[in-house]
Amino acid sequence: MTLAAQPASPDPALDQSPDPALDQSIAPDQSIAPDQPVAADPAVLAAGHVDIGPRYVDDEWTLLLHDDAAQPVWRDPDRTVLRVTDAALQTVPDDSVYGFLDVPAGTEVHVVPQVQHPDVVWVGWNTQDPRVMQTIDRGVTLELAGVEGPGEVTMYLQAGTFSEPQVLWRSTEPPGQPMWVEVNTHTHANWVFTAPGVYLVAVRVSADLVGGEQVSAVRHLRFAVGDATSTDDALAAQPDDVAAAPVASDGAEDQAAASDGDGTGTWLVGGLVLATAVLAVALVVVVLRGRAVRRRVEQERAAP
Repeated sequence: MTLAAQPASPDPALDQSPDPALDQSIAPDQSIAPDQPVAADPAVLAAGHVDIGPRYVDDEWTLLLHDDAAQPVWRDPDRTVLRVTDAALQTVPDDSVYGFLDVPAGTEVHVVPQVQHPDVVWVGWNTQDPRVMQTIDRGVTLELAGVEGPGEVTMYLQAGTFSEPQVLWRSTEPPGQPMWVEVNTHTHANWVFTAPGVYLVAVRVSADLVGGEQVSAVRHLRFAVGDATSTDDALAAQPDDVAAAPVASDGAEDQAAASDGDGTGTWLVGGLVLATAVLAVALVVVVLRGRAVRRRVEQERAAP
């Protein structure tokens, strides 16, 4: 069973499968030019494709937002609001498989979906900046460093209608929850917010570089969840300090990982049976390959 979409209007298009031309998870051959600029102006992103990803700015390792809804640019998370409108409302089904959300069946929650919804900002992650691909040693570790907001945040993958969800991050768990991400990866997942309001989601990105150096940075994603939530408040919010932490430990291999294609799935019902069957197989390959890469990296580093 999947969560049934709850459209804000009777428009039937919200119950249909996404346009494959817009779905990067179906066409995972995204590439990023080395000279794409970092936008200086504040922005509110309420729809379109956005990835969080590591990049160098003035030779400093950091985490930015890659926005290719129009002209591709990188954006500073401190000057960007990810607006999750009420078009993202969905209802939690009466199914124990979604018990990890810790909300009663029938509750409406805001969902940034794993497969693109035309009226909802589509947030994923990538490790495709050319300089990043040249300098990191096989991949990076993404961690949930903290969440501030009126409700809980959960991120998970689901490979089709009949596969069980695979939880990646939960704000109810201690900070960390490392996720290994291989180089040249582009992936999307489901983000669930249990209450409207402003959320500051701290994400840490760490890596070993080919030259032996270790790098790490923490940035805060600013979400304005719900039509009534002020994007100005989200932009002005001051996050708490996040404690420094080492690069993720061995537990990373037990978290979801991604390869050079996208894991995909959807909560939206209608016309997706064949597509989700194919995507289920793809996600299994993604997860197994990512875990294998992580184990290989650790074995090579442990070798004399």
